[in-house]
This record gives sequence, structure tokens and C-alpha cells, in this order.
Amino acid sequence: MTDAALLELRSVSKSYPGPTPVPVLREASLNVTRSESLAIVGPSGSGKSTLLNLLGTLDTPDSGSVWFEERDLTGLSAKELAVLRNHRIGFVFQNHHLLPQCTVLENVLIPTLAGAGRSPKEAEHRARQLLDRVGLGHRIDHTPGRLSGGERQRTAVVRALINEPALLLADEPTGALDRVSAGEITKLLVELNRTDGLTLIVVTHSAELAGLMGRSVELCDGKLAPLDSKTVRA
Repeated sequence: MTDAALLELRSVSKSYPGPTPVPVLREASLNVTRSESLAIVGPSGSGKSTLLNLLGTLDTPDSGSVWFEERDLTGLSAKELAVLRNHRIGFVFQNHHLLPQCTVLENVLIPTLAGAGRSPKEAEHRARQLLDRVGLGHRIDHTPGRLSGGERQRTAVVRALINEPALLLADEPTGALDRVSAGEITKLLVELNRTDGLTLIVVTHSAELAGLMGRSVELCDGKLAPLDSKTVRA
């Protein structure tokens, strides 16, 4: 693993289970450096979300290895992987997955309940700062049902950031949003990468979002290949 690498796939293969397994990855390798921004694109059904789950330790490869912060994750227990995810990796999905009965602030604080080295008071202070930063300070006591789609997704981004992860994984983060809201989320993700140095990996069909990433790779037929972001197809 290179000195600047944060995350690395080494000859990873993965298949969808079934009577006849369907290959998703075929000895794929990928190196992501610290503070990099990367778009993963490819045809629908090509396995982009599965790849993101492997990168985020939500799934395990059939063969090969995943390295994160100079650690081979292959031999870690489920409990060790859960701690790693909670402390070092943030997730944003196409659907925000907010708890409808909880307020914005309560939703943001959920990842801190497992313990992340902060007192409850410190965690709430950070949550309020982040919500102010994304323009949701006035919505802090609202439940998700009283928010717009863009506000829900911004809440989900803040939730992903609350434990100060080294890596943010976003799976079609603008896919369910209108044009204006999608633009707001795109701007926020780019800002987090460029001003905060947060390593960002985005699975997207959005040519606009992919074009703003530092580089793009395409997943097709189980292989990862570099792609000029200017040629990304919507």
C-alpha cells in the first residue's frame, strides 16, 4: 500500500449468489488516495452499489482483499468492522434512511450512540455546527416529514459526518432529488472534499456530479477502468 493510499482493492472478485453465480467483479483493483474524490460510473446493474458496499465493509469479497488505512480488513471480525465503519467511514444513500419519528438533530446524533470518543454534549455541539453549515440550523427540531427532499439528504450528509470519518461513500446521492436540490447536494459534497480534505467516493449516473470529481472509473463486465470524467454518460 502506498504512503498516500487510504483505501485499496487488491484483485477483488465478487459474484451474486444463485444456482449459477453472476460475477460482479473479476479481480478488480483500485487505489484511492487521501483527500481524493472519485466517481464510479457504469451501466445499471453492473454492480456499482455492490462495489461501494465492499469498499465500505458492508460486504466481503469472494477473493482478494480490501485495505483501509494500511490494514487488511479481510480477517477482521464483524464487531471490529462495525467499529471501523462507525468511526472512520460515512455513508450517504439515494434514499436518506432517516428515522421518521426522530428530529433532525436526533437523526444526526444516532451514530454517536455507539460511542465515538465524544461526550453527548460535545457530539450535540458538533451536530449543531454542521447543521448550521448546511443551512439546517432552523430545522433542527423538525421531523423528516416536515423537510423537503434536499433538506432530508443534507441531514443524511451531516449524519454521515458526525463522527469525523476519513472516507465518505455516497450511492446515487442526487438520484431521487429535483434539479435544484441535486445541485445543492453536489455543491456540498464537492465543498467537503475540497475544503475539508474528506476522501469522497460517489456512485452516480449524474454526468455533472461525476465531472466535478478528481477522477472517474467505470465498472463494466466486472472490470474497473479509468474514464475521462468529461465523457461520462448521463
